[in-house]
This record gives sequence, C-alpha cells and structure tokens, in this order.
Amino acid sequence: MVDERDMSQEREWFYRERAEIVATNLQKRKMNAQYVSSREKALPIILDMIPEGVKVVRGDSITLDQIEIIPELRKRHQNKYIDPFEINPDGSWLHEREERLNMMRETFTCDVFITSTNAITLDGKLVNIDGLGNRVAAMVFGPKKVIVVAGANKIVQDVEEALKRIRGVAAPVNAMRHFLKHQLVEFADLPCVKTGKCIDCNHDSRICNYTVIIEGAMIRQKGRINVVLIGEELGI
Repeated sequence: MVDERDMSQEREWFYRERAEIVATNLQKRKMNAQYVSSREKALPIILDMIPEGVKVVRGDSITLDQIEIIPELRKRHQNKYIDPFEINPDGSWLHEREERLNMMRETFTCDVFITSTNAITLDGKLVNIDGLGNRVAAMVFGPKKVIVVAGANKIVQDVEEALKRIRGVAAPVNAMRHFLKHQLVEFADLPCVKTGKCIDCNHDSRICNYTVIIEGAMIRQKGRINVVLIGEELGI
C-alpha cells in the first residue's frame, strides 16, 4: 500500500539530482566533489580523506557534529586534532578566548581543515558569511587541504539566493544558537535574535562581517578544496 506520508524516495531523488549538478560544476572550478546519500555513508569517506599523522583543525559547524566526525577522529588516535569550539557540559566554551584564538590561528598551518559551508550554488560556488573571519579565511588560504561537508539542503539557485538564505535563515538561527547553547549573553541584543530577521545591523556583536564567495581555484591549487555533499538536511 502506498504511504503518502513517506516522502523519503522523492526527497532522495531531488537531493541527488541537484547534488550531482553541483558536483559536476565544482569539478569544473577545480574543486573535488562527490555526493553520498546519507551521513552514515559519508563518515568513512571523510575519514579516508584525512591521512594518518596530519594535523587537523575544525571550523564551527553543526553539520560536523551531526555526522559525528569529531568523536571518530579522536577515537582512531591517528591525528593531532585541534578543536577551538570544544564545549563544557553546560555549553560554555572549554577554552578561554585568547587560547581559542590561538587555536584558530593554527588553522593556517594545518594539513587538513574540515568545515561546512553556508550555501552552495547550482553552478558550483561556495558562499559564506562569518563573524570573526577565521573560517572563511582558512577556506581561501592556508591549510593544505580543505574538506567541506554539507547537506543537500544548502544547495541554492545562485549567489543572490545564497545570500538571502544566509542572512534570512542561517545567521539568525546561528546567533540564537550561540545565545541559547553557548551562553553568549551579548548576542541576546542582536536584532536578528530579537526579531528572527536580518536588518543589516551595525551591532557590536554582529556575526555577518565577512562575506566570501569561492568561485574556483588556480590550477596549482586544483583539488585543495574537497566538497562532500550529503543527501540529507544537515546544519543550519
């Protein structure tokens, strides 16, 4: 009997078709890309992309937490792993501010930087907005290899839609996450936290300060950026 409540097949088809278009266009822009249908299938693929003995730094990413790559990296004891975003049981940052900043700076000399992206256009552009800039800066230059993990829900038509998605959805939700989960009380006063929408503020704690669009790579950096698209709704 047909179950109209179950849309998993249709959703899987939709995500796969769009992700394969994106992957093809990322390759044209000299970035490696592949699609997998689930986080379970993605996990061993990502681990295989991280050689034994290399230094790995992570960016702030809900997607990475959802696929549980961090516990697996720690469990296999093969890499020097640096996590500026490690938290205490109550959600507060484990490391003090200056230590966290120093850990972020290690990103620029690491072997592998693993992160997510705010949006990916159908024609293969990675679109991101940062508050501090550490994530987008490392994606552009520094680490020898960048692994970008993203759910297919982050695929958008073009850069205009990407920026609308980030400012209209990702940034407000992320700001509220930091307020609720990480005890960053200064975020409570952000207009997007108060109203749920972006007003392009000039608040002291504004998290939309650095907008970066990665359109490709020079031939000498071909394959430095590696994108793993997952056929699920992941991240913010």
